[in-house]
Amino acid sequence: MATTTFTKKSLDTDVFEQPAVAPALTPPPLDAAATTFAKKPKVTTGKSRKRDIPVGLWTKCPKCEELLFDKDLDENQKVCTKCAHHFPIGARERIHSLVETCSFEELNATMTSVDVLGFTGAASYKDKLAANIRKTSLPDAVVTGIGKIGEHRVALGVMDFTFLGGSMGAVVGEKLTRLIEAGTAKNLPVIIISTSGGARMYEGMLSLMQMAKTCGALAYHAQAKLPFISVLTHPTMAGVMASFATVGDLIIAEPGAMIGFAGARVIKDTTQAELPPGFQTSEFLLDHGLIDAIVPRNEMKAQLIGYIDFMMAGRQAAAGN
Repeated sequence: MATTTFTKKSLDTDVFEQPAVAPALTPPPLDAAATTFAKKPKVTTGKSRKRDIPVGLWTKCPKCEELLFDKDLDENQKVCTKCAHHFPIGARERIHSLVETCSFEELNATMTSVDVLGFTGAASYKDKLAANIRKTSLPDAVVTGIGKIGEHRVALGVMDFTFLGGSMGAVVGEKLTRLIEAGTAKNLPVIIISTSGGARMYEGMLSLMQMAKTCGALAYHAQAKLPFISVLTHPTMAGVMASFATVGDLIIAEPGAMIGFAGARVIKDTTQAELPPGFQTSEFLLDHGLIDAIVPRNEMKAQLIGYIDFMMAGRQAAAGN
């Protein structure tokens, strides 16, 4: 039997030698002029930059958070077009929305308050009066006069909350009393639109006396069988609510107005009882018989004309005979 032998071959290292020129790992550069690349879009983090809203063009509704164009808001008498929230409105702006053009004759326009008691605190009463006169361009917290609503001449008083919270001091009480007396003398219905935090503490007892004085003038007005319409707006509180605001022949309010004598927290602490939901709103008071109607601001003029037509019908018929 033949014997088979195997020979061990050595590996030829030359076979595994690298070529003299290594292959290029990147493509050769192209002509830059003939090559165009698409620009990679920026990666955003998802946070959009807040745009600056020009002041005086837009207002955000505090109730529904809708962004309202100021021009549209003014045309709708400062009532939100989405949720009907009633924004605060100044006395002169409200008068303009109610009376006929150029028919309003202001009474006691130059009457201003004085610091009779020499009240001092963080700031003096005299300084507060001066600051509020500059801020509001009003002599005090009420504007009174004779105007025409529809076909009726009326004695109209409108309070302004921006002047020391619409508080009733000696001047506010005096101007309202003179307005009521003028309405009685001229056989006119009286309309007072209230918004107030109550009696003016800077005048002490003098401000509380206005509660009795205004109610006394309204008693004489009622004896003459002339109507008094009280309109309550947000807010109407304390001394005003406890006096002339609640003695009207007809008491109406704007939607959502806060109306009451004391604040909810004070009442809760005093009575030690839980207050019902919506306590002191005009809707709650209507349900419980304290007011006669709730009228939206943009319907107020038409409603007032209807009320005065009805309440003055007998007197007009007597005058016709």
